[in-house]
Amino acid sequence: MSLIFIKRATRRDLSTIMALIDHAKEQLKAAGSPQWQDGYPDLATLTADVDAQHCWLLDVDGQVAGTATMIIGDDPNYQHIEDGQWQNNQEPYATIHRIAIGPGFRGQHLSHYFFSNLISAAYREGVRNFRVDTHQQNQQMQAIATTFGYKYRGTIYVDDGPNGARRAYELNLD
Repeated sequence: MSLIFIKRATRRDLSTIMALIDHAKEQLKAAGSPQWQDGYPDLATLTADVDAQHCWLLDVDGQVAGTATMIIGDDPNYQHIEDGQWQNNQEPYATIHRIAIGPGFRGQHLSHYFFSNLISAAYREGVRNFRVDTHQQNQQMQAIATTFGYKYRGTIYVDDGPNGARRAYELNLD
């Protein structure tokens, strides 16, 4: 049995985080997805995540196995949703972004541990509503979201470009 937990990232972790993100970019490209193929997320974005204490690491037996950003509060990209609507627009929500699992840890369902721990961390802070979005071609993230009970709510846009549309999901807990 492995020791698995999450911890906040620090600036010392940025090179490891970038390596995880770069690997995820390669995986998305190999799967034919245009998501993250335009330079995003870059070092400036991830540094801002770390400085704001939004960036988390998944630790497995003392090794960084993954990274994710969780932001509690309004996401400007979620203000407008097409072909659906949010179930809960009144209470604060946490959004999980920029999740990546390292190459030596694939196939171990660690994204499930990561999501579970992130949801627990936000729940301890009083958050009961969660959102996530992903590109239509990112089947893996869609499967993770639905496995956790997230419901598809519609389409949001992260930018005006041809690949800016994202499938938006929401999870509401009691």
